[in-house]
Amino acid sequence: MVGGAVRDDATLVERWATFDCYGTLIDWNGGVGRQLERLFGAARVAELLHRYHEVERRLQRERPTATYREILAQTLSRLGPVPADEEDALARSLPGWAPFPEVRAALEDARARGWKLAILSNTDRDFIEASMENIGVPFEHAIVAGEIGSYKPDHGHWRAFRERVPAADRHVHVGASLFHDVAPAAELGIPSIWINRLGEEPEPQPDVELHSLTGLGEALDSLAAA
Repeated sequence: MVGGAVRDDATLVERWATFDCYGTLIDWNGGVGRQLERLFGAARVAELLHRYHEVERRLQRERPTATYREILAQTLSRLGPVPADEEDALARSLPGWAPFPEVRAALEDARARGWKLAILSNTDRDFIEASMENIGVPFEHAIVAGEIGSYKPDHGHWRAFRERVPAADRHVHVGASLFHDVAPAAELGIPSIWINRLGEEPEPQPDVELHSLTGLGEALDSLAAA
């Protein structure tokens, strides 16, 4: 291995794994859910989480140049009345949202196998910097919606990645969302690993399905060899 690359058929090959962050590496449902419980009560958390996903997705489509901080506040306000001093509750809490327990070891294993890591996230720079610090594993790049004026599933993150890393000979995308990550990766011809933490049915079909990041390194290597 040389500088994050591996030798493949006597040729130096760069292998890149790009990741969604929230829901894949960081416990997004847990972070949002705790604030919804605090503001609206435990009995409504499941219902409001479902609505939150729908409303946030719609706002991101309608306002692709809005910051994620703005999206968080507007989505929360559409779920029900929120006191003025709580409108930024999600933005205040997000930097403390924790990674899933297996994430650090899985990413360290991927790096040890010669994979370079990047994040493609529907968020803002300050949020992703805090989350990467919580994860504790280096990433070569982090591309965020707040800087490119595009939210996944649009292809802006992947275009920005290709501009920054034109020499990515092997590229695999890893995400927990079929809508935001697996579907656009398939449209772009990028192999995908779906982290199915919620026991959902795959549509569209990913190349590999895992239920956590455990086994990530083996899955990445298998797709690179295919």
